[in-house]
Amino acid sequence: MMKKIIAASVSLVLLASVLNSCSGANKTDSSVSEPESKSGSSEYAAAETVFPEELKTIPEEYFKEAGQQGTLEELYYDTYESMTYEQKSQKLEKRAIVYLPYGYDEEQKYNVFYYMHGGWSNETTTLGTPGSPSAMKNVIDNAISSGEIEPLIIVCPTYNNLSASDSSDYSLALRLTQNYHNELINDLIPAVEGKYSTYAEGTTPEEIAASRSHRGFGGFSMGSVATWRMFEYCLDYFRYFMPMSGSITTDGEYMDNIVKNSGHDWDDFFIVAITGTDDFAASSFERQIESMKNYTDSFRYSDSEKDGNLTYRIKDGYSHDGTASMEYTYNGLMWFWKNSQTDYSESEPYTADTKISEVVNNPVFQDYGRLIFPTDAGYYSGDTLGELGLTWYSNINPDKTVEIANYMKSHAEAGETIFYDIYTEDEKAADPDKENTGLFFFKGNPGEKFAVCNAGGGFAYVGAMQDSFPHALELSKKGYNAFALIYRPGSQTACEDLARAISFIFEHAKELEVDTDCYSLWGGSAGARMAAWLGSYGAEEFGGDSLPRAGAVIMQYTGHREYTENDPPTYACVGENDGIASWRTMENRINNLKALGIDTEFHKYPGLGHGFGLGTGTSAEGWIDDAAAFWERQMNK
Repeated sequence: MMKKIIAASVSLVLLASVLNSCSGANKTDSSVSEPESKSGSSEYAAAETVFPEELKTIPEEYFKEAGQQGTLEELYYDTYESMTYEQKSQKLEKRAIVYLPYGYDEEQKYNVFYYMHGGWSNETTTLGTPGSPSAMKNVIDNAISSGEIEPLIIVCPTYNNLSASDSSDYSLALRLTQNYHNELINDLIPAVEGKYSTYAEGTTPEEIAASRSHRGFGGFSMGSVATWRMFEYCLDYFRYFMPMSGSITTDGEYMDNIVKNSGHDWDDFFIVAITGTDDFAASSFERQIESMKNYTDSFRYSDSEKDGNLTYRIKDGYSHDGTASMEYTYNGLMWFWKNSQTDYSESEPYTADTKISEVVNNPVFQDYGRLIFPTDAGYYSGDTLGELGLTWYSNINPDKTVEIANYMKSHAEAGETIFYDIYTEDEKAADPDKENTGLFFFKGNPGEKFAVCNAGGGFAYVGAMQDSFPHALELSKKGYNAFALIYRPGSQTACEDLARAISFIFEHAKELEVDTDCYSLWGGSAGARMAAWLGSYGAEEFGGDSLPRAGAVIMQYTGHREYTENDPPTYACVGENDGIASWRTMENRINNLKALGIDTEFHKYPGLGHGFGLGTGTSAEGWIDDAAAFWERQMNK
């Protein structure tokens, strides 16, 4: 029978709600859902840098204003009437809408995505204007805040020529998109990248071409037609293309000749093509993609940029509308530049001044980089590693944050697997919340015992950088194999994820090179409750496999009272000034366990509040050595 947690978590949830109000954070998950069945599937794999098989639906909350909002600016520039551009028969002043991400910094270089509108539209259609932003602007803000999309500049131009109604004339729009490349290369890109901070060192065609890996072009409907035309004429200047529901030909040889005549190889570009099953443009769009697949010298179909240059998705039930356009763009931008090998140098370690976004979006971390910091940016503050702040946490050590980020970077660059999915792709598709789960692995000595570390966060978010990564890193230095769990918010789902994680480790113990005997569960705050619950009731009670109980539970700063006569040996510590978890409550539980004959140890530290982590430089410094020794005592029994 699966254990369901209700009453025991109410006090923490209420407290989290109150503290959210006080701290300025506005999100908690106080729900306790019905437990789900475990599939028992063994289709596990480390995360890969591939375009996902299923497009992700835009989270509903992304349509609301983000806490960290980018800005829109109007950019005016001169060009010439498109159909006679070479003769420059008529000079035009045109406008583009430019999106700058939150925290835009002239000292930082940004990738640029040029997004062209469809028919009956103009440059304001996609993101709106500075005074009237669109829903898509909110989506981009939220996706960047959560780490799903790398901070970037988005430029919304128009192929409209003499009139804003040009795009409503289908034949005229086709001619305008056919000629737009002249304006793009000669006028718009120099205007944008001469003003804003991009990877272009200058605005000559040669300098624009030199930075092509940091530039993408995309569009929906007639904007997709424009995208194919930019592929045809501007392959020297763009690496990434995102055509959506709009084609220019069904002649694969025509597309093949574009590549061959450009002088570019198959691995010089990548195309993400998307449409919907109910889209009137889907049939011709798919025929173009299929015809291109026949010319393998130029087009190699693959979801990985390493192995190919063309991927295609068709979304079931989606038609030719704004919802489709937004979702396709959101998915494409989550993937663009994730595979680039040129953005970050392996030789330069992170420092306290390294931007958090640089860590999250480093391609070496593939898709899991977004899980290193809270996926809900409302629960952390600071732009750099040295400035990191986490809701409800104290004594965050910037040096440790930098050390952890560099540990992850160096091991990932060495080709080691540092992150494992605990749910299959099918399970994540059935429950999208499971996308934000997994195990970070801090490997110790082969064949040594393992620990699972669980960060707190009021069951609203996962504060791993203070409450589980540091512990796992220190345990790995002692030779133990340590895992840090990223789980779903909510006490019930968190325990289900921990049960699944333990089951995963047992199932893959041989390839992970871990000893499963006398494993330990560690946790702080909400994470300590998880460790205690799994210690009390076992993984099977939360949907995991029937497995041995933990050999030891290590708990920090939690007001957890519940216990059983079957609890494992338990170590607990807390600060005397903790206003969230009373040391008396923790001591009382330890005394109750001790009365049952269970081995325990309790420490309270003067002058410390909640969430002190390793406690470096405080009265708690060294507690993790005591806790490890307590665990080792259990091993030797």
